[in-house]
Amino acid sequence: MESQNNNVFEVQKRIALIAHDHKKSEMIQWCTDNIQTLRTHFLCGTGTTAGLIAEHTSLPVFAYKSGPLGGDQQIGAKITEGAIDCLIFFFDALEAQPHDPDIKALMRIAALYNIPVAFNSATADFIISSPLMNQVYHRRDNTGVYKR
Repeated sequence: MESQNNNVFEVQKRIALIAHDHKKSEMIQWCTDNIQTLRTHFLCGTGTTAGLIAEHTSLPVFAYKSGPLGGDQQIGAKITEGAIDCLIFFFDALEAQPHDPDIKALMRIAALYNIPVAFNSATADFIISSPLMNQVYHRRDNTGVYKR
C-alpha cells in the first residue's frame, strides 16, 4: 500500500473513511451515492465504519482498529508513510469523544502532510468530483518547513 514517492498520488487514490457513531449513516449514504467512483480507488477506514460501509455497499474496505482503540492513530501513521492520499472524516461536532486527543492528532497530521480532507459530505462531494481524483497528482511537500 505504500507509495514509492510519497508526494505522488497515483490515479487510484488511497482514501481513508472515518465516521463517528452519529455520522455513520451519513457516511454510508455518501458512499452509496458515490459508489461508482469509490470502486476505482483503494478504501480503508476505522473498524466499525469500514465494516458498515462494506456491509451496506459491498465495497472492499480495509479495516484498521476502531478509532478509540487506536484506529485513528493507525491511519495517521499511514498518512506519514505516504500510504493514504485522502481523508474523509465525518466527525460529530456536537459530542465529545473519549479519544479526542487522537482525533486532533489525526487532523494535525493530515494538515501537515498536505492531503485533502473532508469533514462533511459537501466537502467530500467536492473532493470526490474533482478532476484531480482521476489523474496522477503531485502533492507539495510542506513538511520541510517544520524541520527544526
